[in-house]
Amino acid sequence: MPQVLVVDESSANRRLVGGLLEQQAFEVRYAKLAQEALQILRQVTPDLVIADVTMPDDLGEPHLADRIRQQYPQVPVILMTTHGKEQQALRALRSGAASYVPKRLLSVELIDTVRHVLSNASGRHGYARVMHCLDRSDLFFRLDNDCALVMPLVSYLQDTIGHLGVCPEADRTRIGIALEESIVNAIFHGNLEIPSCLREQDDLAYRQLIEERQRSEPYRNRRVHVHACMSHEDARFVIRDEGRGFDPSALPDPTDPGNLDRVCGRGVLLMRTFMDEVSYNERGNEVTMVKRRKTD
Repeated sequence: MPQVLVVDESSANRRLVGGLLEQQAFEVRYAKLAQEALQILRQVTPDLVIADVTMPDDLGEPHLADRIRQQYPQVPVILMTTHGKEQQALRALRSGAASYVPKRLLSVELIDTVRHVLSNASGRHGYARVMHCLDRSDLFFRLDNDCALVMPLVSYLQDTIGHLGVCPEADRTRIGIALEESIVNAIFHGNLEIPSCLREQDDLAYRQLIEERQRSEPYRNRRVHVHACMSHEDARFVIRDEGRGFDPSALPDPTDPGNLDRVCGRGVLLMRTFMDEVSYNERGNEVTMVKRRKTD
């Protein structure tokens, strides 16, 4: 049973989040302040921390997410964000958090986000000793429009990155989230041509249109192409769909904190935050993401 630590000064928010998690059979612990959260972490190691980005600063700098990344790199952090505190959330994402959920969308987005982050953070067991001798990997994949294929591929790429030593454990989780977002975007918004704004307007209609187009021509025959080139120095991922493409300049500005409170564009924001470089081709059906090894 996955164990989650919820950190929020508000008892009402703790009850809301805890109730949503317990309905899904998660074991939940609670902390009111950051210092209390760190005390709990010293006693037990949860699978995940969910923390309010606006909680009182009883630690000083850096943010709790960064403290957890430094001291417990295997434990991912999801932020709960509120309108008007977007700059704090962006700083925490850049310094260590794995994802975020706007508080106004907790009942809709929290459980899916928790499952996505846990999927990226768990199950990365080592391969045989020979994998530690890996010097470079150049891989090509061609995926059906089947989201069940995404996490196995992401996990495999995370393991390869780990053996090559491109980045520490916490960054592997964040790279996995960026990869998942980019591949899912290629399936839904690229091959199936589902408008991302539809999810904000009508989530049921959004899911029904996905199911319909997965069965319809020409959408169902399109594929997602993933090229991963990884070495000890960097990891480069190219994700291309077979859709009509789009105008990349029309994407929400990921540097604008106002976009943090929207479902539309959330994936692009995470990709740009977690990767060192993100660029699109002119047609808009191919994204290239680069993660470079940090040197002290």
